Amino acid sequence: TMGEFEVKNMKLGSTVKITGRIDDGADGFVINLGQKTDTLNLHFNPHLSESTIVCNSQDGSNWGQEQRDHLCFSPGSEIKFTVTFESDKFNVKLPDGHQLTFPNRLGHSHMSYLSVSGGFTLSSFKLK
Repeated sequence: TMGEFEVKNMKLGSTVKITGRIDDGADGFVINLGQKTDTLNLHFNPHLSESTIVCNSQDGSNWGQEQRDHLCFSPGSEIKFTVTFESDKFNVKLPDGHQLTFPNRLGHSHMSYLSVSGGFTLSSFKLK
């Protein structure tokens, strides 16, 4: 399932809460946050089979350096993520209370694009 949302008013200090269920048998899923499909300030991509979360940024055809973090959730589970957008970084709260941060490499101060794709069924999405 692919969900694309416009988040025109996502400014510095905003938090987006994403709740949903990881599909049974899913290999992974992707949450993208940025300006448009090929300008991504945060590409959040859990690889469930490898127990790794890969984060990256994309500017046109250029991908940045991957950042890898340990993954702590599994297929079939209901999960909630919270992403807080700060001037220099994204702060992602993971389901088990861990957090990861990813630098705002592209330096934008507004986000207007959010997409969720892959083995994840979105149940709610809140921006505050």
